Amino acid sequence: MSDFKLAVNENNKATELPLLRVCGTVQQNPHMRAFWASTISFFLAFLGWFALAPLGLEVATSMGQCENQLYPTAEYPKRVAYLKYKNLKSGLEYCQYGKVLDSNDAPTDCQPVPADKLLTGTDEEKLQYRPAVLAKCVCTTGTSCNGMIANAGVAAVASTIFVRIALGTLLERFGPVNVQSGLLSFGAFWVAMAAAISAPWNYTLIRFFIGCAGATFVTNQFWCSLMFAPNVIGTANATAAGWGNLGGGVTQIFMISVLFNPMVDSGMLPDTAWRVAMVVPAVLFVVCAVSMKLLCWDTPTAKRFDVAVTGKTQKPSLWDYVEVLKDVRVLVMIMQYSACFGTELAMNNQLATHFRTYFQMAAADASALAGAFGLMNLFARSLGGITSDLLFKYIGFRGRIWAQFLSLFFEAIFLFCFGLVDNSQPWYVALAVLVFFSLFVQMAEGTSYGIVPFMNKQQLAIVSALVGAGGNLGAVIAGFCFYRPIDDPLLPFQVHAGYVMFWALLSPCYYWSEHGGMFHGPAVVQKSLPKVEAAETAV
Repeated sequence: MSDFKLAVNENNKATELPLLRVCGTVQQNPHMRAFWASTISFFLAFLGWFALAPLGLEVATSMGQCENQLYPTAEYPKRVAYLKYKNLKSGLEYCQYGKVLDSNDAPTDCQPVPADKLLTGTDEEKLQYRPAVLAKCVCTTGTSCNGMIANAGVAAVASTIFVRIALGTLLERFGPVNVQSGLLSFGAFWVAMAAAISAPWNYTLIRFFIGCAGATFVTNQFWCSLMFAPNVIGTANATAAGWGNLGGGVTQIFMISVLFNPMVDSGMLPDTAWRVAMVVPAVLFVVCAVSMKLLCWDTPTAKRFDVAVTGKTQKPSLWDYVEVLKDVRVLVMIMQYSACFGTELAMNNQLATHFRTYFQMAAADASALAGAFGLMNLFARSLGGITSDLLFKYIGFRGRIWAQFLSLFFEAIFLFCFGLVDNSQPWYVALAVLVFFSLFVQMAEGTSYGIVPFMNKQQLAIVSALVGAGGNLGAVIAGFCFYRPIDDPLLPFQVHAGYVMFWALLSPCYYWSEHGGMFHGPAVVQKSLPKVEAAETAV
């Protein structure tokens, strides 16, 4: 159609991605409206989804769940969390004269004060225990406080698994605009309800329901796949999702440095400040949902989606999921996505608390470092999509598979390296490794959805939903199997790296007769069509 603002192919899908060409009515420019609506809605969903993560210690303090609130040092001086504690700024330890260790090298008490210090020492030197060196909220590994935050983090990503799976059918029945608006409206209620958190059970419950907003990712990818042609689909999907994921990094800084700290500095009590701060993303959810409903279309030529657009002739049913899951390549992609997007979700939950408790950084500094991980989405996921499209252009479909493998491989390497950075090293060492780790995590997410649109044309919504759910499954696996049970601040990162490497090495499982595989070209060549047009039949 000549009145589109973008160049399109015979299916009215855009063959270009001009980010700033946003002019025109919805009939003239449905493609970029969909792109920006899917991006902004997913960005805000991420912002609200992880808004409580950087505020974890403030929330724990409000509920009285810190180790030194549950177990006052005057009554429980021998708590393991205290015996292990060392203040990194002052260099002072809770045990002034060292720890008493059992046969397994676990601390059981502090060494008694030497006799000469009892006789001639100062008041400070006569102390066996030094509670003054402890943080305001002790929430280190192994405490119930840390376990509570970890459990809530797992709940926040677990709920999204089920919603993402359900979206495969819901998108086909109601279309991207209705589904995305509905998810944001539902999420807005629970983000606002976070202001009423009063106990661990409702903290976990509210994070569980807020997590449903994370399913907006499936709509994000499906909607872009309806709007953009194969030659730019990798870039479009990666950029829309990457800039959406950017919300996970922005929220680390936004909630602390833009909302919480200024509120406290203005005289508001910390317990009130974090609660008021949670209302802000809830309002943004509602504004975005209403705007999307009024201004966007599901497809280039129709306000509402019809399954016939993807070539599907049957009505959506639950059996579609069974048919898709019979394909081992889909299962591998689900688990590979669990190893990249699942890792990002796990980091969004872990990093701020890790820097605050293990490196003992101030809230604003810890949130800035944790935010650096998510801020790499500004370009890293797009870089993955661009790399996938570029290699596809020059060496065919196998280029997309190699891009996927290499991204996951180096993600595993740098995740393992991050797990080797202890708190005796400067913070910038951790940041440097974190930047490279983040780069490859998000590139792998982009390369994943450079492959997804080609896997099963008729079941595109179902495949997108299942792979997206795989990302959340990875975060749950990481939370329950690596970060929650292992009583060590660094070992979980190293074990997690092994998980990523395992799935990276299964990339040779990808092979389609019409596309080829990692080491083989296609067995079936459509000679009558140029490469790019032939690819269109797979999307």
